[in-house]
Amino acid sequence: MFKFLIFAVLVTAAVARRSPNADFAEKYFQKYGGRYSTDVIEDALLDVPDLITKYRYPVEVHKLVTKDKYVLELHRIPHGRDKNNQPDPNKPVVFIMHGLLSSSAEFVVLGPRRALAYILAEAGYDVWMGNARGNYYSRENLVMSPNDRRNADFWRFSWDEIGNIDLPTFIDYVLEVTGKSKLHYIGHSQGCTAFLVLNSLRPEYNEKFLSFQAMAPAAFFIYNEMDLLRNLGPYEAPVKDITYGVLKVGEVLGKNEVTTWIIVHLCREGTPFHDYCTTRIKGDNEPYINSTLTPLILGHAPAGSSLLQLGHFSQCYNSKDFRRYNHLPIKNIERYGRPVPPSYDLSQITTPVYIHYGLGDIVTGYKDTYHLASKLPNLVGMYEVKRPSFNHFDFVWGVDAREQVYDTIVGILQELDGNKQ
Repeated sequence: MFKFLIFAVLVTAAVARRSPNADFAEKYFQKYGGRYSTDVIEDALLDVPDLITKYRYPVEVHKLVTKDKYVLELHRIPHGRDKNNQPDPNKPVVFIMHGLLSSSAEFVVLGPRRALAYILAEAGYDVWMGNARGNYYSRENLVMSPNDRRNADFWRFSWDEIGNIDLPTFIDYVLEVTGKSKLHYIGHSQGCTAFLVLNSLRPEYNEKFLSFQAMAPAAFFIYNEMDLLRNLGPYEAPVKDITYGVLKVGEVLGKNEVTTWIIVHLCREGTPFHDYCTTRIKGDNEPYINSTLTPLILGHAPAGSSLLQLGHFSQCYNSKDFRRYNHLPIKNIERYGRPVPPSYDLSQITTPVYIHYGLGDIVTGYKDTYHLASKLPNLVGMYEVKRPSFNHFDFVWGVDAREQVYDTIVGILQELDGNKQ
């Protein structure tokens, strides 16, 4: 639905003026030794496993079924492609989890030497990337259909279920396959939210993590002034009732092949709409996201989520607390034994935590990040990104993400593992 709306807007919109910084990202990328896709449009239309294969990395696709019958897809890069980087069962394991409305594509779209998954693989890690229920790669259930217009039961989940059900399913499987007892966890935004949910509700899982690398963690919104949360907040309940109860729709910004093809080709470089598409991604003055990659980014994001995921964040904004999903009081009593949902007990999280944050992030602002940090009993370090303008999406799309964040994370992991590759 969202991509059809974009299509309509693009057809009727005036062409945006090209920013004087439009070529900055490409020059920066070349300066630091990156290499873009040999065909951006091709990469935009490939799925993640095929994209990884194109760049000569080994890839595995694993399908898992949760206890509530959701079918989840895992993507694995077991080792790098350098000649000295070979399969090795002794490699340390890293699990990476994407943010809201995204997928494992977050960690490969920047390409070799720039994207986090490839950097980790070349650094000697066995890399696993999860896909939360409801996104493009995990849009399946053994007993419910995501396209059923008679009801929207498939979509009745928030990130509470992603943290409490999907993550332990992923983690247990990865540890079983690799034969490891522990792994490193890296999350971006909602990927961090899910980790906090899991380890506060099921603290025994803390023993399965060597470290938690949190990039722009989303939990508290006490100081947040985003228009989306502020405007959605008062209407979260009626919107849910209308979409689920009347329209029988619970999906937000889903991805499919037809609309993806339309958007990718409309937004490719050289079309009248390219600058407009680019502005929709990065705003009017963000030179650190390369405009060449606009169709590639839009080819993979958004990747879909449930309305309740957005609603749950909106509830956190309204309550100024990080707590479980708020149903009606009667249902809250049935689920939680009380009319008001309980807060997540962050004191249960004993995994060593390393937080990476940007001062230019308005989605998960630094004040809220520091508030979260104050609640964590085993915070090892706070890592402020050196570039003051570094924002929420620079963590996954920024041309300098490696220099600003990824190299720091790899250094931390290698120090913890005693790995100097």
